[in-house]
Amino acid sequence: MNNTHSLSPVILEIKAVLDSARSNVARQVNSELLNTYWNIGRIICEYEQSEPGRADYGKQTLKELSRELTREFGRGFSRSNLQNMRLFYLTYEKCQTLSGKLSWSHYCELLSISDPDKRSFYEKEAINANWSVRELKRQIESSLFERLLLSRGDANKEQVLTLALKGNEISEPADIIRDPYVFEFLGLPEDKPVMESDLERALVRQIEKFLLELGRGFMFVGTQQRVTVNNTHYYVDMVFYNKILRAYVLIELKTTRLTPEAAGQINMYLNYYATEVNDPDDNPPIGIILCTEKDSITAEYALGGLSNNIFASRYVLYMPNKEQLVAQVEAVLKRWHGEEGRLLDKE
Repeated sequence: MNNTHSLSPVILEIKAVLDSARSNVARQVNSELLNTYWNIGRIICEYEQSEPGRADYGKQTLKELSRELTREFGRGFSRSNLQNMRLFYLTYEKCQTLSGKLSWSHYCELLSISDPDKRSFYEKEAINANWSVRELKRQIESSLFERLLLSRGDANKEQVLTLALKGNEISEPADIIRDPYVFEFLGLPEDKPVMESDLERALVRQIEKFLLELGRGFMFVGTQQRVTVNNTHYYVDMVFYNKILRAYVLIELKTTRLTPEAAGQINMYLNYYATEVNDPDDNPPIGIILCTEKDSITAEYALGGLSNNIFASRYVLYMPNKEQLVAQVEAVLKRWHGEEGRLLDKE
């Protein structure tokens, strides 16, 4: 008699125990590694500061240290890695603030960000969204921090600090919007026209990367989801469900600039979903129009006054110019600080 079937529950329970043990060991090893590298950085800094002028030849010191440590302990002690350990200690004043959920490779990417608010944001998001190192690097390169700030209209210092302290908290529909969305992973040519059907197929083929770009909580439902009104069939380009907001998210793809017709179309789809598709515990559905261009006046008149949550965002097929985005954020913050100063003067 084959006892394999009867032993299945036992095997599953043992497997769960082993998987848990392996995860715990991996976390402990990672935490110990971070603690070790932080302390190596501390020793290097204390050595540099122990005598006047010693920091002046720090590069030579790191080179000698690298050679000796590599000879003694093997790989992992290159001069650049020792420099990162030194910076690691200087950046994180207390070892207890380090997260065991992030690896040393994660922290090496974070150390490349000089702005503390921005670095704190990416650290929180990497933890909250469980980003791999590759995903973290991609989000940094695509300027997610700046894009989120610009998506919220006139960014102010409070929003910067909120992102830095908590990451991107999702409590209302506007929190999931980015502008622009970056689809460089599709590999589509920038200078050639793209049909909406081709864009849709390309996004489906790269659905995992598209979900990463959309943000936390998104689950893919399907494409060309039918909506039937008075025996006429319409089709929503892409439908997702956001489990954090507990709401369907309907996306319409446009390879042109934003038009009022697109707003009317998605508004009808949202009314249909609210009435025919939503379960009692679902929140009102959310609509996103992804277009190549939009201007504030058209968006205001096309989307203003609608009871549904509808947003229009641009998408680009290339990595955005980081310096340009940073400059836009700085200009908005500078304007906000000027307005704040004028209000204080009046008081």
